[in-house]
Amino acid sequence: MRPINRKLVRDLWRLRGQVIAVALVAMCGIATLVTMRGAYEALVRSQAAYYEAHRFADVFASVKRAPLTLLSRVREIPGVADADGRVVFDAMADIPGLDEPATTRLVSVPAVYRTGLNQVQIRRGRYIDPGARNEVLASEAFAVANQLNPGDAFDAVINGRREHLQIVGIAISPEYVNEARSDMFPDNRRFGIVWMEYAALAGALDMRESFNDVAVTLAPHAIEPEVINGMDRLLAPYGSLGAYGRENQSSHRLLQGEIAQDRVTANVMPAIFLAVAAFLIHNVLLRLTALQRGQIALLKSFGYDHFTIGMFYLKFAIAAVATGGVAGIALGAWMGAGLARMYINFFRLPDLEFVLGPRTSLMAVSVAVVAAAFGSILAIRRVLQLPPAEGMRPEAPAQFSAGLLNRIGLQRFMPVPLLMILRDLTRNPVKTFLSVLGIALSLSLLMLGRYSFDALDEIIRIQFRTAQRDDITLVFNELKGLEVVHDLAALPGVLRVEPFRAAPVKLKFRHREKRTAITGLYPRRELRQILDEDERPIELPVRGLTLTRHLAKVLGATNGDRVMVEFLDGRRRIADVEVTRIVDEMIGTSAYMDARALAAVLQDSEAATGAYLAIDPLTRTALYHQLKSTPGIASVFLRENMLQSFLKTVAENLYISTGVIILFACVIAAGIIYNSARIALSERAVELASLRILGFSRGAVGRLLLGQQALITLVAIPLGCGMGYLFAVWLSYLLSTDMFRLPVVVSGKTFLFSIVVVLVAALGSALLVWRKVQRLDLIEVLKTRE
Repeated sequence: MRPINRKLVRDLWRLRGQVIAVALVAMCGIATLVTMRGAYEALVRSQAAYYEAHRFADVFASVKRAPLTLLSRVREIPGVADADGRVVFDAMADIPGLDEPATTRLVSVPAVYRTGLNQVQIRRGRYIDPGARNEVLASEAFAVANQLNPGDAFDAVINGRREHLQIVGIAISPEYVNEARSDMFPDNRRFGIVWMEYAALAGALDMRESFNDVAVTLAPHAIEPEVINGMDRLLAPYGSLGAYGRENQSSHRLLQGEIAQDRVTANVMPAIFLAVAAFLIHNVLLRLTALQRGQIALLKSFGYDHFTIGMFYLKFAIAAVATGGVAGIALGAWMGAGLARMYINFFRLPDLEFVLGPRTSLMAVSVAVVAAAFGSILAIRRVLQLPPAEGMRPEAPAQFSAGLLNRIGLQRFMPVPLLMILRDLTRNPVKTFLSVLGIALSLSLLMLGRYSFDALDEIIRIQFRTAQRDDITLVFNELKGLEVVHDLAALPGVLRVEPFRAAPVKLKFRHREKRTAITGLYPRRELRQILDEDERPIELPVRGLTLTRHLAKVLGATNGDRVMVEFLDGRRRIADVEVTRIVDEMIGTSAYMDARALAAVLQDSEAATGAYLAIDPLTRTALYHQLKSTPGIASVFLRENMLQSFLKTVAENLYISTGVIILFACVIAAGIIYNSARIALSERAVELASLRILGFSRGAVGRLLLGQQALITLVAIPLGCGMGYLFAVWLSYLLSTDMFRLPVVVSGKTFLFSIVVVLVAALGSALLVWRKVQRLDLIEVLKTRE
């Protein structure tokens, strides 16, 4: 082994504490990169393969009723490769073992297996026999949630008649990778997809030789907006609700949202962790090269060139990062496999599997090497520029002058140890700033990890506790008059009924447009509130449109602007409506109007498409039983179940990923603080030894060193709190989607948790350094420098 390499091994062993700290930080960054990048690639790969193999459609449209012969004209639209007409109907179902009413979306399938678009894939059991009237396939997520198996049966109300349906198979489909009702979060126990043979479902709904839903695939190089416009013109006479592309299909949108979040996490979090690793390497090597300037000069005098010496310190950095990198790749592969298993329960993708590919491993190694190189180059370039003769002399003393404390006379009122600490910190401002910044970074990372918990708690408090106060939301099969309020009030246990009217619309402002629904609410509401910035309920203006802030941002509209509203049902009216208010909501992209104003714009009488109910918990079971057999109700939403669905879909994933980030942040905090303390000990070993010889006790010497670290930590805490809040603002922006937005809320618990972890890490590091101080060999230390 060459002498310089032996020196490298000795230095690595001598500074093993700092090397381990750097390795742990690098491990956290690499593990996060491997986990999230691997999960992102697994989702993208599985999605693409599944969509292609099972012919997932590109454009969708719903109509009231259209003849099957119309499909030939749909296929003639330029850009359309194939079209498939189906019957789709939401029916109330009585599922064995489930007290609450469930909603099943009945979707027709061809008589021949694996034909047409959006093909189902049998997971258990068999396909429906041609001509079988009551045989169905149940979606896998729905079946698993309700413990349904081939051979089981349930009742459903179809077209006012109670039908007994026999499950013959469990299936999945690319159209329902994630089974969500429109813009709602999935509730697999109370909402599921059920496939019936076309003839059986069309017969039950009196829609023989007809369809009410169409899906098309696009030809290569087709222009989607032109195809959508062509379909809208063709299907308008048949009660079309407007064609839309994949990006607005609920299952695909949820999956794309998860992919987008994984992409953000895979890029942002590893970048932060590895930047911290580079910062640590820079600090270690900056201090190490300053202490070894004489050795560097000696190596130069023996003929070693700048490149060889630079490579020595680069290899030192790479060795530290590589140690953490190997552990990080292994840990990331293990966590990625666990994340993939979690995704399988959330997204029904048949070939979803985490694979640690060479590309991800190479990326992780490359990023780690770049971080090591960046940190080391910045640290060693100044020392390498010194001539050998100058480098072999001790560093010239700094030009000290009277500081701020001396100029204002405060030094007279301070104890000598504190004065020594303050003078040392103020006369080495760069080193002090780097130490403060490192600890502040660790605290900000802890806050960043905890921030997601605060944001989710705020969403639950405002959306599910303050704005939504109903127990049950009913959605009707068709528009009903307001007399339905009296019918619902007569149901057992119903305490209050508040009707609403939802109208599917396309909002257009200038060159922007957005498909959504306008919810018309009646005055004097208690069960569904619209809140202002101070969380106070507001009444909707008697005229005009109220937009959520996110929807207004998407459209680029503000108060006073007139938005073109294209109603997608009924007589498909088009009207210009003024935006009169913008409110904050954290879930969905909604628009609201006073229900009477909505009826006026539609030139229609006041009506309802659903109702909010407050119920007596003691009669809940009787009400559920009644709703299961009540015709005219398409869907039933229970607020508490919606909350649990939200927690399962959004919060569960965030809790797991956030928990890992918090754990890693704790490791990083401990590594940074310990590193800072050990570097300070290395730098001041000669001074401390000199003080011991001059008569200072071990306790006095230790208090000088640890007091300096304590002061640095206390200064870093407010800076870290500010940086953590800015990180939270940034993460909220990056993770916001149409489905939900993270509010910028950082609780006192998060501040307290982060500060306590940093203080515990500082205390632990102080104890370790204190042991080093106690074992300080005075003679050896004094010999080393000179």
